[in-house]
Amino acid sequence: MKKILIIGAGGTIASKPTEDGLAPALDSAQLLENIPGISEICNVDCVQLFSLDSTNVRPEHWLILSDIIQKNYDLYDGFVITHGTDTMAYTAAGLSYLIQNSRKPIVLTGAQKPIGDEITDAKRNIIDALIYACDENSHGTVIVFSGAVICGTRARKNFSKRFMAFGSINFPELAHVQDGRVIRYVPEPYSGDVAFYNTLNANVGLLKLTPGMSNDVMRYAIDQYDGLVVESFGVGGLPEYSDFYQQIKRAVERGKLIVMTTQVPNEGSDLSVYRVGSILKNSLRVLEAHDMTSEAVLAKLMWVLGQTRNFDEAETLFYCPVQHDTLYC
Repeated sequence: MKKILIIGAGGTIASKPTEDGLAPALDSAQLLENIPGISEICNVDCVQLFSLDSTNVRPEHWLILSDIIQKNYDLYDGFVITHGTDTMAYTAAGLSYLIQNSRKPIVLTGAQKPIGDEITDAKRNIIDALIYACDENSHGTVIVFSGAVICGTRARKNFSKRFMAFGSINFPELAHVQDGRVIRYVPEPYSGDVAFYNTLNANVGLLKLTPGMSNDVMRYAIDQYDGLVVESFGVGGLPEYSDFYQQIKRAVERGKLIVMTTQVPNEGSDLSVYRVGSILKNSLRVLEAHDMTSEAVLAKLMWVLGQTRNFDEAETLFYCPVQHDTLYC
């Protein structure tokens, strides 16, 4: 029987009502007390790292999660992290870059309703996560939620309340857990050894362009961050009514890493299509996200800047696909 480590991080799944609203209160062992029959699926141990509303989860917590997995990697067949849903996609992306080529599954799950509620998705999600973690063909970092198995670099929370909260962006779901079985759509092969990274540069920002945005907003973001993800319109580009181009040029000359992406959820960017994008792409050393999610781009840029500030090296790392994060290379 497989041996799984359940890592508690808080979230709605572990919350109880307070006079100010829901707040995390249960640890991972207490969560399992609500689910009979776990021993028939696998042997589990529990550890509680923190009890946070995921609104408060930051890159430093990704490093803590990665560290506990690294320390226990040889002791368990897989790992299940119970986590709040609001920033789960960011954490899944962050762990995908911190723990690469894992032959063992690292599964994030949570719930839209606390496990103590009469109507809750918590019990199903934990059971599905354990079933997936015990499957011989499961590898790498994923989110398991409402039966869907989503690659950690492709997940996004699309709904704030419904149980089917997460979708897979620009990539198919890897599998589905149904009736206690894993129905697999995309094979998850791995080769080589697992690689753990313990450095991130969290001084990275994401700026969503809006019509008529002031120059001062971009200027501040560039001054503030070592790397900046710019969410533009459509397939990408910069407005011509302001000096945004000069701002990006100044950032590049100062050694900042700039990634251009789109705020459109599906199909990705292509700076070469329109003049407003091609001038930028052909004249400045900027990176382009293509079909990557903004969550993955932000996490990947933190990982890249944690390894190097040299543009050529950063470009190579950024465009090297990691766990299906991009179809462009």
